[in-house]
Amino acid sequence: MSMDISDFYQTFFDEADELLADMEQHLLDLAPESPDAEQLNAIFRAAHSIKGGAGTFGFTILQETTHLMENLLDEARRGEMQLNTDIINLFLETKDIMQEQLDAYKNSEEPDAASFEYICNALRQLALEAKGETTPAVVESAALSAAMQEESVAETESPRDESKLRIVLSRLKAGEVDLLEEELGNLATLTDVVKGADSLSATLDGSVAEDDIVAVLCFVIEADQIAFEKVVAAPVEKAQEKTEVAPVASPTVVAPAAKSAAHEHHAGREKPARERESTSIRVAVEKVDQLINLVGELVITQSMLAQRSNELDPVNHGDLITSMGQLQRNARDLQESVMSIRMMPMEYVFSRFPRLVRDLAGKLGKQVELTLVGSSTELDKSLIERIIDPLTHLVRNSLDHGIEMPEKRLEAGKNVVGNLILSAEHQGGNICIEVTDDGAGLNRERILAKAISQGMAVNENMTDDEVGMLIFAPGFSTAEQVTDVSGRGVGMDVVKRNIQEMGGHVEIQSKQGSGTTIRILLPLTLAILDGMSVRVAGEVFILPLNAVMESLQPREEDLHPLAGGERVLEVRGEYLPLVELWKVFDVDGAKTEATQGIVVILQSAGRRYALLVDQLIGQHQVVVKNLESNYRKVPGISAATILGDGSVALIVDVSALQGLNREQRMAITAA
Repeated sequence: MSMDISDFYQTFFDEADELLADMEQHLLDLAPESPDAEQLNAIFRAAHSIKGGAGTFGFTILQETTHLMENLLDEARRGEMQLNTDIINLFLETKDIMQEQLDAYKNSEEPDAASFEYICNALRQLALEAKGETTPAVVESAALSAAMQEESVAETESPRDESKLRIVLSRLKAGEVDLLEEELGNLATLTDVVKGADSLSATLDGSVAEDDIVAVLCFVIEADQIAFEKVVAAPVEKAQEKTEVAPVASPTVVAPAAKSAAHEHHAGREKPARERESTSIRVAVEKVDQLINLVGELVITQSMLAQRSNELDPVNHGDLITSMGQLQRNARDLQESVMSIRMMPMEYVFSRFPRLVRDLAGKLGKQVELTLVGSSTELDKSLIERIIDPLTHLVRNSLDHGIEMPEKRLEAGKNVVGNLILSAEHQGGNICIEVTDDGAGLNRERILAKAISQGMAVNENMTDDEVGMLIFAPGFSTAEQVTDVSGRGVGMDVVKRNIQEMGGHVEIQSKQGSGTTIRILLPLTLAILDGMSVRVAGEVFILPLNAVMESLQPREEDLHPLAGGERVLEVRGEYLPLVELWKVFDVDGAKTEATQGIVVILQSAGRRYALLVDQLIGQHQVVVKNLESNYRKVPGISAATILGDGSVALIVDVSALQGLNREQRMAITAA
């Protein structure tokens, strides 16, 4: 059976993405004036691995770009080139172009030729300047290819090591023997080839490094399937003697980045991500989602059985009831384990901000130090991907509007370097993400004046937090001029809307002259919900438990009427709007007298209101079902779930309910 090497493209793409991300992080951490040797080695190894893989798959443009960068990194490692900020910036730009080239190959497209020529000329010019030459380095791609081929030939002909390598590959699958023989043949001339059903051994003629061999083969097999034996060539005057095999206790297994005696500059390298992650596998998200849905159905079925088991006589069916309890525990454990598969660390999001902050701060002429806290905090993959854009906007806003220019910070008695903190932590069943800066804070007077000029309903008695929330209104901006960073009055309202669509809410705290903190609270996952079930007449509704503050039975003297038929409930001196659930959804047979029902105090987006229901049923976890895909979008309802008795319960959209109630009241008044 033959095997097409294109089967391994995705492995290369995934690993190249990881290597480019690592490269960027190390470049951002690198101090140009005193570069850390380990960081330089890590950047070099990343470039070396990408170059090897790109060459294997015929991605010539990516290979040539990486080759030029790798040469410069090697000079920096050997101390032959002094790094500075401009060189680091060029390396970062090279990394960006390499990412674009990789993305083009993913889509079976050719990378952009103009950017390729530009970056190659820039890198070649840097190489000339490092050697004290000033000749412009305009190099066409064909010349680059020829140069690489000549260098490869020169390395092959160079008598750096008269020894040869014998490679032994074991535990191969069907079809891999011929494929790997072909790949080894592309690297060097093979002699003494011995092929078995699941093994391959051969002697390689040519000065090819063990690391280069392993870097290529590890896109097909694992590192522990590769071993080397060094074969020492006989001296010229004794050429007639038999070749001897250097004594080794056993074949040495070499990892893609392991130490090599023939290449001292690889010494001390840490093991690559591939070897460290040998216990992990890549699974398509669709398969995980399907598994989660099946487990959700299992939990629903278990809930139905548990409800039926309550009707059984414990004397006659004790064993069955005990087994049902065990099934419930097992189903819950299975559900939690499967849900954890979708969890990803916030590092996936946070890792892109050091570069963003560095570039944007430089563009704005500001000095900013970014601190990341809680990168290991986990969040559902679907939310991880959706939170990136809102966080990006908040960070850009903090840099542009929050942190002052260095001279203004000095005048205010602050350090010229501003501080920006991104943090994440679990709070119960939620995750709390904060963006904090020590900038100028929000100007209460300017915000109120702008709100009044835009016709917004405001008053002087609003708290600072309530005034701060005005910046999330559509079209609101206090920026004196529009820039390409911010100031157009779009974005903050989108941030708030996106977060609410994820089942979360945003809060803001600011002190003028000291800084601002914007806090985002999100559920850990959208597949499972901790809820409180309530009854209105014969209907059951689910309230998200994270929005429930307390519940109480209202007294007549605490209810106060307002114009337009609305009422407020006084709770310990605080007047809360009263929303009657039966009126919002037109439920027949509900208790119409508020004093006969139960009020649940809810909080959403920093606002509190009282929700009137007939009865509290209890708290439990529910499996969230998308209502829109199965029926249609219903105002005031975010999703649905199936209860233990098989009936459907609607999950209330707490953030939208109060607005929906107000709209209905206004429509009635207008009529």
